Amino acid sequence: MRVNTAKQKMLQGKPAYGFGLGLGSPLVAETLANSGIDFIMLDNQHGSWGPDSTIMALMAMASGSAIPMVRVARNDFTMIGRLLDEGALGIVVPMVHTPADAKAAADACRFPPTGTRSWGWASAARYGDDYSDQINEQVFVAIQLESIDAVNNAEAIMATPGIDGCWAGPGDLALSMGIHPGNAANDDRHARALERVVQACRNTGKIPGLATTGPEDAMRRAAQGFQYLTAGGDAGFILAGARAAVKTLGL
Repeated sequence: MRVNTAKQKMLQGKPAYGFGLGLGSPLVAETLANSGIDFIMLDNQHGSWGPDSTIMALMAMASGSAIPMVRVARNDFTMIGRLLDEGALGIVVPMVHTPADAKAAADACRFPPTGTRSWGWASAARYGDDYSDQINEQVFVAIQLESIDAVNNAEAIMATPGIDGCWAGPGDLALSMGIHPGNAANDDRHARALERVVQACRNTGKIPGLATTGPEDAMRRAAQGFQYLTAGGDAGFILAGARAAVKTLGL
């Protein structure tokens, strides 16, 4: 069974950094999986991934060092199970507002008796004959706290058995507080809400995470106590490289 090295780093108290991919390209996934980053997160909620391209990307990342993770489109038992069947070693579940939401996500990610995941798998067989014995331990299950209601329920949500950590969504959190996402970084209310997320994770022994704007922001957030951190993504990297080239060309 493949060891989830990103999860192990976080359990040791270290930050794990990842790239979010939304362009729907298995070739980009394969390339970035070999970049040295801790994990790759395919974004099935807001990204341009379909079922077939997701399967191909998980296959393409199999030889890379980055741990393959996926943000599922919604908190759905079958969707989560299918992603695990195809080889995801981490699942991020959006819009979790209550402990009941968290329990549904956690149960879908692990085989009985720990959870209720359906027995069977597809390309995850690449991980070896001991897959079914080890996956419950190796999978990283993160829920998204992305509303003020979720923040208010954060400690109860994070205390849910089977939840390993969270990946806070700063944009939707801001909207739920009546703050434009573009102004969130300058609003003390938003900062205090994120501090509450970190504290809730500390109180429950879980891993706090956050979607950040890039490497520098990710490192700053790591210093604040966040550990599961996306530090940019495919579209942003391509556009930044293109803009740098255009500037160099004087266009």
